[in-house]
Amino acid sequence: MEWYEALALLLGTIIVLMALGMPVALAFLAANIFGAWIFMGGERGVIQLLNNGLGALTSFALVPIPLFLLMGEVFFHTGLGRRMFNAIDGLLGRLPGRLSYVTVLGGTGFATLSGSSMGATALLGSLLVPEMNRRGYKNNMSIGPILGTGGLAIIIPPSALAVLLATLAKIDIGALLIAGIIPGLLLASLYLATIWIQTKIDPSAAPPYEVAPLTGREKLVLIARDILPMVGVMIVIVAMMMGGIATPSEAAAFGALGVMILAAIFRSLTWQALKRSLEGALRVTLMAYLIVFGSATFSQLMAFSGASRGLINWATGFDLEPVFMLLAMFAVLLVLGMFMEQISMMLLTVPIFFPLALSLGYDPIWFALIMLLALEISFTTPPFGLLLFVMKGVAPAGTTMRDIYLAAIPFIFCSLILVGLLILFPWIALWLPQGF
Repeated sequence: MEWYEALALLLGTIIVLMALGMPVALAFLAANIFGAWIFMGGERGVIQLLNNGLGALTSFALVPIPLFLLMGEVFFHTGLGRRMFNAIDGLLGRLPGRLSYVTVLGGTGFATLSGSSMGATALLGSLLVPEMNRRGYKNNMSIGPILGTGGLAIIIPPSALAVLLATLAKIDIGALLIAGIIPGLLLASLYLATIWIQTKIDPSAAPPYEVAPLTGREKLVLIARDILPMVGVMIVIVAMMMGGIATPSEAAAFGALGVMILAAIFRSLTWQALKRSLEGALRVTLMAYLIVFGSATFSQLMAFSGASRGLINWATGFDLEPVFMLLAMFAVLLVLGMFMEQISMMLLTVPIFFPLALSLGYDPIWFALIMLLALEISFTTPPFGLLLFVMKGVAPAGTTMRDIYLAAIPFIFCSLILVGLLILFPWIALWLPQGF
C-alpha cells in the first residue's frame, strides 16, 4: 500500500467516526486498532500497539497535567482569583478603561495559575462583563480583553496544554514551559497597548466613574495580602524549574500544595471547594490521558505504515522555503480550530507536523511555541472558536455572537503580531530555555 493510501485510510477512518458522533479519543483508538490489524499483522499487531500505548501512559512526564489542573481548580473554586481581581481593581484608581486593564493584569495572573483557557474565560466573563456593562463599557472593551487573556493560559507556565504538547512531541517539558514566559508577557503587553489605543480613539467605550481613593498604606496591604501570595506561587514554580531545583512534575506538586495552603490561610478551603476542584481536575485529566494514548499509537502507525516518511518527502519535495511551509502548517491549525477543540487538533497534527518541522531544521521548542500560539488564536477564531461559545454562555443576556466576534478581532491581531516577532526573532522564545 502506498503511503498516501495508508494516510487516507487512517485519517479517513477517524473523520468518519467523528462525523458519526464518536468522541475524538475513542475515534482515534478505534482507528488505531483498525490500522494495527491491517499494517501490523492482525491480532498480534493490535496487542503490540495497545501495549505500546499503555507504556506511554506510564511516563513520569505526564504527572504535571493533573497537578497543574488541580492548582487552577482550587484557585478558582476557593475564591482566590476573585480576591486578586478586586485588589488590582482597587490599585488602578480612576485610570481610563480601568476594568479592561484589570482584566488583562488579573487575567494574566489567573491564567498563569490556572493553566486553563476555558476556566479563565468563564471566571472573567461571569465576574467582570456584567460589572463593565453596568458601568457603560462597550463590548470591545469588556469582552475583547477577556477573550484575549483567556488564551494566555495556553502559553504562560504552568500550562497543562503545553505539558501535553511536549509529551506528545517528545520534547523537554520544562524548556517549553520556560520558553512561554517572555512571549506570554509580551502578548499581555500588546493587549494593554490595544486597550490604551481603543480608549484614545473612543473615550466613550470606557466611561470614567468615581472610585473611593486608597491611601498608600491601604494599597500596600492589598498588594501584600491579595496579590503577592498568588503571584508568588507562580514565581516559585518557574524559579524552581529554571534553577534546576525541581522537575516540572515536582514543581507542579509544589504549586498545587502552595495554592491549597493559601486557600487554607484565607479560610476558603472548604470540603465542597476541594471536591469540586478534584472533580474538575479528574475530568480533564482522564480526557488528556486518553488523548496521549491515542496519539502514541497513532504516531507508531503513521511510522510503521510509511505515511509519515512519505508525507514528509512529499511536502519537502516542493522546494519551498521553510518559512512558507511553516505558514502553511500555521494556516492548517487555524482552519482546524474553526471546527475542532485544541486537544483534538494536537492529536491529529503533532505526529505529522513535528517530524516535518524537524526535517526543515526548526528548533522543536520554538516550533512547539508557535504551535501553541496557533492553538491560542484558533480558540478565538470566528465562527467556531471554543472560547467564543464559552463567552456566549457567561455573557449577559442580549450579547450576540456578532458582538463577541468583533470584540475578539483586535486581540487576534495581537497574537498574530507576536507570531511574526517570533519568526523574525526566534531568540524571544529560546533565550530563557537556552540560558537555564
